[in-house]
Amino acid sequence: MDVRDAIRMRRSIRKYKDKEIEEEKLKLLLEAARLAPSAKNRQNWIFVVVRDKEIKKQLIPACKNQEFVGEASVVIAGVSDPNVSRWYKIDMGIAFEHIALEAVELGLGTCWIGAFYEEQVKKVLNIPEDLEVVVLITIGYPAEEPMERPRKRLDEIIRYERFT
Repeated sequence: MDVRDAIRMRRSIRKYKDKEIEEEKLKLLLEAARLAPSAKNRQNWIFVVVRDKEIKKQLIPACKNQEFVGEASVVIAGVSDPNVSRWYKIDMGIAFEHIALEAVELGLGTCWIGAFYEEQVKKVLNIPEDLEVVVLITIGYPAEEPMERPRKRLDEIIRYERFT
């Protein structure tokens, strides 16, 4: 599979099989995140990997009662220090998209979780107050195959040289 195929095939998965992700695959996902570029190569990220079923259950209400958070094989919280770089959210986004595309290559599904109560997530995962939970992602073997979602045409979103 090439990267274009992975980009085309990536979908948000909200139904997962009751099957654990193999350790080798999890390491490949985390390595993909580690290799992501970051502003001034600061690598301002910590990835909190959650596999424990009880902890995932505790994350459900912290993630606005999205039940599939507890059904995924793995949940990863992306944590940054907002004082290290003003680009920390972008850097985390790049790292998580690396995870999402690697997951497609490995036959796994993901779903970005942006709707969550940060203080609750911090409490469940014992994250220090001075750090920020930027995003979470669920990962597992898909139990669904969502249809491709419509996309705007290039001529609707591209401007050359100047906006108008």
